[in-house]
Amino acid sequence: MFKEKKLYRSTNKMIGGVCAGIAEYLEIDPTIVRVVYALLSLFTAGFGGTIVYIVLLLIIPQRPFPDYQYNEYEENRNNNNQ
Repeated sequence: MFKEKKLYRSTNKMIGGVCAGIAEYLEIDPTIVRVVYALLSLFTAGFGGTIVYIVLLLIIPQRPFPDYQYNEYEENRNNNNQ
């Protein structure tokens, strides 16, 4: 079954989970995204990177809860309705 990819802020976070969420979406190591973000912020004197991070923090939704909890919840709900 094809699972649709969605961009969420990660629970594996250092500040707000934005970089780790982007890394999970792209299926790469979060450290790579964090280093690229730090370098881009450094080259824009920090101001541009800070604004972009805050905007992404407000726009990207937090992951509702981990998949295994969702599956257990759905299973319990379906069993109670039968």
